[in-house]
Amino acid sequence: MQLRAEKLACTRGGRTVFTGLSFAVGGGEALLVTGRNGAGKSSLLRLIAGLVRIAEGRLRLDGGAEEATVAEQAHYLGHHDALKPSLSVAENLSFWTSFLGGDRKEVMPALDAVGLAPLAGLPAAYLSAGQRRRLSLARLLAVKRPIWLLDEPTSALDASSQTRLTKLMQDHLTGGGLIVAATHGPIGLLNPREMRLGP
Repeated sequence: MQLRAEKLACTRGGRTVFTGLSFAVGGGEALLVTGRNGAGKSSLLRLIAGLVRIAEGRLRLDGGAEEATVAEQAHYLGHHDALKPSLSVAENLSFWTSFLGGDRKEVMPALDAVGLAPLAGLPAAYLSAGQRRRLSLARLLAVKRPIWLLDEPTSALDASSQTRLTKLMQDHLTGGGLIVAATHGPIGLLNPREMRLGP
């Protein structure tokens, strides 16, 4: 499996964010996208996720499901944790699991993997910033998709949670998945490829 971008261009609000961007990342590989604020790191992830229109160029996934778009085979973890405060931890993840076409039987194992199983019945309003981030990460596990698009994935995570995230990412890569992560610093993976946007 390989995600290939050929001469991509992104325009937002009438401004060209980037142009002529090409890269390829295969199964088992992680690509770290770095650069200054405003260089287009988040825009690139949103473009791959199908949330921003491609202005020019082409994006394809070789070896993926032929009947599905790239976006339908990707998980996008953005800056904001999309949670409903009045729902419990388990209810929030159950909603996303159903919405994304997964099996609700995966909810508790996913919560356990991110260390939130003991809080399954707690309303999400009571979660700390780090716990909210871990609940968002649980979506990656509850519904299997080959592409993980991670925007500053370690944001709000303490040291032990960052270690847990590193293992989850490494397991995903070992299983043949791929990761594109926008970050200002290392995220714990061994020998990731790096691509810098902007000057």
